[in-house]
Parts: sequence; structure tokens; C-alpha cells
Amino acid sequence: MADNNKMSREEAGRKGGEATSKNHDKDFYQEIGQKGGEATSNNHDKEFYQEIGKKGGEATSENHDKEFYQEIGKKGGETTSDNHDKEFYQEIGKKGGQATSDNHDKEFYQEIGRKGGNSRNDND
Repeated sequence: MADNNKMSREEAGRKGGEATSKNHDKDFYQEIGQKGGEATSNNHDKEFYQEIGKKGGEATSENHDKEFYQEIGKKGGETTSDNHDKEFYQEIGKKGGQATSDNHDKEFYQEIGRKGGNSRNDND
């Protein structure tokens, strides 16, 4: 025989969550979130994060179309532009150029130069 005075786990969880939210502020949640993130970081390796990132990316791509990505890219670009100056772009351009130079040889640059030249000729 069930005791009708007992609440379900769902109800107890809901009530507990409501009581906790009344007793704590934003700083509390930020602190426990940070602690949880640090604990997760200590317990998982790079592959774990790559795997969950891949799964999240796949789920997102299944649920959104090209226009979604164009819109979030535009918003991100505008936000970045609003928050950074010319020197920021010069610095990241320099870093990107250096990384590309470090990772590619002379033949790579000859090939992209050839493709660029062909593309320009196709548009004439």
C-alpha cells in the first residue's frame, strides 16, 4: 500500500530547486559552475572534449540550415568588430600568416598562386 503523504522524486526535486534558488544569488551559481567545470576538466582529457564537441556540432547541423549559420556568423563578426580595433586584426593576421608559413612549404604557395591566377583569368 502506497503512502499518499509522500511526494514523488520529481516533486521533491522541484521544491528543492525552488528553495535553493530563493536562498542563493548569481554569484553562488557562478561559483558552483566554475567548480563543476574545473572538476570535469580534471577528470577528462582532450579526446573527451573533442567527442562532445563533435556530437554537439552534428546535432546543431542537423537542426539548422545555411541561413542559421550565416546569421550567427554575421552577428559574431559584428560583435568582434565592435569589440576590437585595427591593431587586434593586424596581430591576428600576423599570427595566422606565421602559422600558415610554419605549416606549409614552397610548393603550397606555388599551388595556391597558380589557382589564384587561373581564377583571375577565368573572370576576365
